[in-house]
Amino acid sequence: MSSTIDFSRPMSEILRECTKEAHNKVEASAGAAALLAGEVSKGDYVRFLMMLWHVYAALELGLEQHATNPVLEPTYNPPLLQRASSLSADIAYLLGVSESSWKSHSIHKSLLANAPVALTDYVNRIHELTDSQDPERLLAHGYVRYLGDLSGGQTIRHTIAKAYGLDESSGQGMSFYAFKELRSSKPAKQGEMRRIKEWYREGMNVGTGSNSELKASIAAEANLVFELNGGLFNAVRIGGVDELDDLSLETEDEQPILITPSRPVQSGYPVASVAAVIVAVSLAHFALTVGGFTGSRGYAKLELVEQWLDSTWQSITAH
Repeated sequence: MSSTIDFSRPMSEILRECTKEAHNKVEASAGAAALLAGEVSKGDYVRFLMMLWHVYAALELGLEQHATNPVLEPTYNPPLLQRASSLSADIAYLLGVSESSWKSHSIHKSLLANAPVALTDYVNRIHELTDSQDPERLLAHGYVRYLGDLSGGQTIRHTIAKAYGLDESSGQGMSFYAFKELRSSKPAKQGEMRRIKEWYREGMNVGTGSNSELKASIAAEANLVFELNGGLFNAVRIGGVDELDDLSLETEDEQPILITPSRPVQSGYPVASVAAVIVAVSLAHFALTVGGFTGSRGYAKLELVEQWLDSTWQSITAH
């Protein structure tokens, strides 16, 4: 940071000037370039969002804890700026799980088990400032994160939608990049986002006032934040195996296909049908015995009995 900076100037002007080089360096990082080009696998993009969630969760907890601090209060507006909840919703949507369960996902478990140094350094720095006697430097973290989301984040949004097949009109999976209007709950468009940035800059100017020493410390912290943010981009994995494609999903055992016959198949013949045959045979036997088989009439009787028995049997076996 240049020693020629006039710290009597408004905080927003100081930050714009003294962080320009650090900002350009982050934009030129391989991770940032890959995200802007849509060259990061879906699984690694989710992993990146998880890292951001840890950063924002720590930052927004710290800002909440010091909401009445006179330096931080003018820019404290959780309904307008908070990103942790949006990140959680996006992560859950991209993984196809509930918001209450994504922290148990294998990608998150792997991230925690092998946390990049850049992530732990970033989160630890926020905790350090939150627990300190002078948390005013959290303003630098809010400046880098929120104004970055309101600016470059909108460019990434279009790339992300195209890269992962997301519907921009619904906004699902991309709520991290969506903001509400400053004075209403309507979705903010580009013009409104510029007004939000101006509101934030003015809040920084009011909060820091004419305290040059405070402005210098916040400016130095802002450069550190860009360095930490650059570390996150460097931790983005490029060109690796997509962890989402490599996961095995549990499925229920397939049930065998059952072919149902048009009518029940019986293993035997009904008792009533068998009884009918017995009765019929007995009657035939009685008639033949009485009338006899002799002569032409006897032969005719025999043919009639055979036809009758055959007809009876066919009617039974047809059931």
